[in-house]
This record gives sequence, C-alpha cells and structure tokens, in this order.
Amino acid sequence: MIWPGLLVACAACYGLKLAGVFLPQAWLQDPRIQRTVPLMPVALLSALIAILTFSTGHRLVLDVRAVAIAVAGVAVLLRAPFLVVVASGAATAALLRLVL
Repeated sequence: MIWPGLLVACAACYGLKLAGVFLPQAWLQDPRIQRTVPLMPVALLSALIAILTFSTGHRLVLDVRAVAIAVAGVAVLLRAPFLVVVASGAATAALLRLVL
C-alpha cells in the first residue's frame, strides 16, 4: 500500500527538479530569490528540529528534549564548537532522564 505513495512522491520530486532546469534565467537573477534561497535550508531544518523536539505522535509535549535544545542553544550563542553543542544537549537530556 505504501508503494503508490512512494512512486508519486518520487515523480513529484523529479518533476520539481526538472521544472527548476526550465525556469527562465531572469527569474533566478531576481534579488528577492537571491536573498531567500540560501535561507530555506535553515528554515526547513529548524522546523524539523522543532517538530521532532516538541511532538510525540499528534500531541505537543514539553519534556527533557526541550531543556536539552535550550542548553544546546545557549552553547551555540556562546559560540561553542559543534561537538560541545551536541554533547551538552545530549548530556543534559541523559541527566534529566536519569533524575526524572
């Protein structure tokens, strides 16, 4: 039952890529497009992190994951190296799950 949906999604992705090849060059040189396109991966990744952090199934959940993301966010604001950011978030989640 999943194969038809998967095939449709594959065709849609391929069609979207193919449509990008045929866009007029003037559209791609538009300053609004030039400013917006580099920001899209950041927005999509942020949305994915938010969904995975604050939801379980169809419910909104605030648990140790939210605190771990907050600690990692503080580490990012303090310009800590990536490994320190990940380790601080993981350690916070592990310690809180151990305590709670």
